[in-house]
Amino acid sequence: MTPTRAEWAVFAFTLAYAAIFGTWFLSIGNLEFLWYLATMAGMIALVGVNLRRAAFPPALLWALSLWGLAHMAGGGVPVGGSVLYSAVLVPISGTGELTILKYDQLVHAYGFGTTAWLLWHLMRHNYPGVRWGWTLWVYPAIGAMGLGAANEIVEFVAVLGIADTNVGGYYNTALDLVFNAGGAILAMVVLAWRSGR
Repeated sequence: MTPTRAEWAVFAFTLAYAAIFGTWFLSIGNLEFLWYLATMAGMIALVGVNLRRAAFPPALLWALSLWGLAHMAGGGVPVGGSVLYSAVLVPISGTGELTILKYDQLVHAYGFGTTAWLLWHLMRHNYPGVRWGWTLWVYPAIGAMGLGAANEIVEFVAVLGIADTNVGGYYNTALDLVFNAGGAILAMVVLAWRSGR
């Protein structure tokens, strides 16, 4: 398997920011994000092993890479005595952990919208029989929500195993799940609209 130029470009970009943030997290002793870097390395390997079989379009690979960058920046860029993940982008409603709209929530919506797109692509590519039914639109959204719940389990493991994480409490977890679902549903609506469905 020989990666294309576009695939090498995404890989090089991803490797570059992972190395920069990895060095930064090591220098400040941020074990939480080193754990996430290891998880991300596993995801990169999974995508890499399936490049030819899955025929991922370059736009999807870039979207996945940018999600990784947004995640690393969220935990590594200092903002106002905390990190970018805690930053309020637009104060729509709520206070404390119930504040909407934070950078964290936007990254969750984007990331699991991208996950829904990836699952949609895999279904469309591997199961052409579902192209004209509702399954192609509903299953990727539900699958992305399930993977979003798995992400919360990874965060929970980080909380159990690493002191002083920036994961947040119950309300943060609940809002993460809501934004995961919102991003997944929005991605399917956009893909359905683009395909004239």
